[in-house]
Amino acid sequence: MKVIHLISGGDSGGAKTHVHSLLQNLSRTIEVTMVCFMEGPFAQEARELGISTVVLPGHNLLHTFRTLKQMIREGGYQIIHCHGARGNMMGALLRKATGLPVVTTVHSDYRLDYLGRPFSRISYGTINTIALRRLDYRIGVSDAMTNLLISRKFDPDKLFTIYNGLDFTPRTPAMTREAYWKSVGLQADENSVVVGIAARLNPVKDIATLVRGFALAHETCPNLRLLIAGDGEQMDMLKNLARELGVAEQVCFAGWVTDTDSFYNALDINTLTSLSETFPYSLTEGARAGLPTVASRVGGVPYLIEHGVHGFLFEAGDDQALARHLITLAQDPELRRHIGQRLYQRAKEDYSLESTLQRQLSIYQAILRRQGRKTGRRDGALVCGAYGRGNAGDDAILEAIVTELRQVDPDLPVWVLSRNPESTRLTYRVNSIYTFAFPKFLWRMRKTKLYINGGGSLMQDVTSHRSLWFYLFTISWAKRLGNQVMMYGCGIGPIHSPANRQRASRVLQKSVDAITLRDTHSKDELEDMKVTAPEIILSADPTVILPPSPEQAIDGILESQGIDPKGKYIGFALRPWPGFEEKAQIFAAAADYAYEKYGLTPVFLPIERRLDVAAARSAAQYMKAPHYILQETGSSSHTIGLFARMQVVVSMRLHALVFAAGQGVPLVGVVYDQKISSFLSYIGQDLYTDLSEVTAEGLRHYIDGACARIGDQEFLSGGVDRLRRVEERNSETARKLLER
Repeated sequence: MKVIHLISGGDSGGAKTHVHSLLQNLSRTIEVTMVCFMEGPFAQEARELGISTVVLPGHNLLHTFRTLKQMIREGGYQIIHCHGARGNMMGALLRKATGLPVVTTVHSDYRLDYLGRPFSRISYGTINTIALRRLDYRIGVSDAMTNLLISRKFDPDKLFTIYNGLDFTPRTPAMTREAYWKSVGLQADENSVVVGIAARLNPVKDIATLVRGFALAHETCPNLRLLIAGDGEQMDMLKNLARELGVAEQVCFAGWVTDTDSFYNALDINTLTSLSETFPYSLTEGARAGLPTVASRVGGVPYLIEHGVHGFLFEAGDDQALARHLITLAQDPELRRHIGQRLYQRAKEDYSLESTLQRQLSIYQAILRRQGRKTGRRDGALVCGAYGRGNAGDDAILEAIVTELRQVDPDLPVWVLSRNPESTRLTYRVNSIYTFAFPKFLWRMRKTKLYINGGGSLMQDVTSHRSLWFYLFTISWAKRLGNQVMMYGCGIGPIHSPANRQRASRVLQKSVDAITLRDTHSKDELEDMKVTAPEIILSADPTVILPPSPEQAIDGILESQGIDPKGKYIGFALRPWPGFEEKAQIFAAAADYAYEKYGLTPVFLPIERRLDVAAARSAAQYMKAPHYILQETGSSSHTIGLFARMQVVVSMRLHALVFAAGQGVPLVGVVYDQKISSFLSYIGQDLYTDLSEVTAEGLRHYIDGACARIGDQEFLSGGVDRLRRVEERNSETARKLLER
C-alpha cells in the first residue's frame, strides 16, 4: 500500500504529534511519503523520525499542483491523505486529476481554526470549508469530532474516527513521588492527596476553575494539594488567584515539564478543565498512569470517560461540581484505585498507539475496498422500524440490525427511518431520514438494494391502526421501487381488525421476499393470514446477539447510583398499561417479599424511560423495603449489563426479558401482550401470568420458582444458546437477499 500525505508543514501541538507519531509507525508497515508546503521544524523533525519527507515550497499553486500530480502518477500511490486547509485544498484539486480516493484528517473544528485572524478566516477558512465538502472521506480525531461533522450533514458512511494513540508500554518513572514533589517545591507528605493538571496556562484551558474548585475542596479535605504543570500568559493571574483564595502554600506551579512519567506518578488525581478540546493527550497520559480523572464535559472527553465509571465529569466552568468530585475521590482511596484501574484498561484497549495504527490501516483498506465498489448500481439498505422514540428495546433492535448488516458487508451504506434522525445519525453512524418524510425515503428506495422492516412487533393494530398502515405502505413501495424486501426478526400480531388482517395479508404476500420470525406464535399468525409467498424462517429477536458492557463498567454505573456492585438484587421492569395502576400494590408487595425472604433488594430498571420510571414510582410508593429506581440505563450494552447483575427479573417489558434471558437470569413474566408469553414459551420458560390475572400470592409463588432456578445454568442457558444459534438466520437471510 502506498499513501501520500499532504500537510502545510507549519503545524504544532496535538496535530503535529499525531501526524509524526502516526507516519513514523505506519512507515514500518506501508510505504508513506509526506509532502509539506513549507520548510521548517515540522519537516525537519519528520526527517529525524525517519519519515520520507518532501518539501514543495512557494506560492505558485499551479506549479505545485502539476508537480504533485506527476509525483503521484509516477509513484504509484493509491490514496491521497490530507491534513489542514492547504492539504485539503490541494487534495480537492488532485481528486479528479488523479482519480484516486482522497481522505482528510480533521484535527480541529474548521470553523474555529482562524479565530482572531479575519483575513485568514475569510480566505483559508472559506477554501478549507469548500474543500472538505469535495473530498471523498474524512477522519475525525475523536468521536466528538466525527459527531460534529455528522451534525453538519457530512455523510456518516464516509466518516471514520481515530484517536491520538499513546504507547502503553510499561514505564519506570525517573523519580519517586516524594523526590518529584521536592524537586518542584510541592509541600506534600505521605498523607497528601495530590491533584494535578498538565496544560498550557491560557484562557481556553480554564485553570482558574481548577484553582477555585481546589480551594473549595481544600476546605473539606485539608490534605489536598494541587500541582500545575505548564506555562503561559495566565501564570501570574493564577498565582494571584491562589493567594486570594488562601491556598498559595498548597498550590505548586511546576512550570514546563518534560519528565511527564514522573509528573503523573506524583499525582493521585488527574484533572482537565478546558472550555474546548478534541481529545487531549493529557487524558491518555493520566490513564496510562492509572489515575482517576475529573474532567470538563467537552469534545472527545466523554468518549473516554463515562461519568462515575472511569472518572467524573462536570460542566466546563462549574468549580463547585469540580470541588464535589475532588472531595469524593480524596476521601475514598479505594474508589480512586477502582476508577483508575477501569480508566487504564479502557485507554489501553481503545486508545493505545497500536490500536491507532491498526485503525488507520483498516481505514485505508476500507477506502480501497469502497473505491472498487463504485459501479453505479443499486447499493445499500434502508431500515424502517419504531426508532428514535427513546425506547431501549427498539434502540437495541436497531443496534443489532446495523451490527449484523455491517458484519455481512462492512462497507454497506445503511439508511434508517427515524423519528429523531439527528440522534440516530450520531448514535449509529448511519444516514437517517425522518420517518414521515415520504418524498425523501421514496427517493432513497430507488437507490437501495434491500429494504428491512423490523424488528419488533410492527405488524399489529393494538397500539395503532395507522402505524400498521404506514409499515404496509413502506413495504409495498419498497418492492415497487425495486428493492429486495425483508422483515427482520419480527413478531406478527395481534391484528384484530378483519380489514387490517386482509390488507396485511395482501401486502406481505405480494411484496415481501423473506420473513424471519422471533417466535412460533408469529408463524402461526402468518399461516392463519394465509401468507405463504415469502420465505418464512423461524429465528430469534436480533438483540440476543448484543453483549453486555464489561463488568468493571457496570460496577462503576452501580457505584455512581449509590448501589453496591457486590449486592444481590431483583430487577423490575414495569410499564403503564390499562389495568397496571390496580396492580401496582401487588408488584410492591412482591418486591417487599423478595427482600424479606431472599435478601434481594429491588431495583427498577426502565426500558422506556419516561413511561417506565412513572410506573416504578407508582409501585414503589407502597413499598417498605429499600429499593432503587434508575432514571435511565444508558446504552444497550449498559442496559444488558445491568440486567445481568440481577438475581431474578420480573418484567412486563419484552426486551427486559430478552436482555435478562441472554445473561442466564431467571425470569418472571407479566403478560400484557401475547409477545411476552410467546417469547417465554419459545425459550422454554414457564413462569408467567397475565396482567389482568396477577395476584400477590401468585406473584410470590412465581418469585419462589425463579429463585429456585438461580444458578441452574443447564436450564437457564439451554434456551438462550439455541436462540443465539437460530438468530444467525436473520443475517444469513439478509446476506442472501443482498447477493441476489
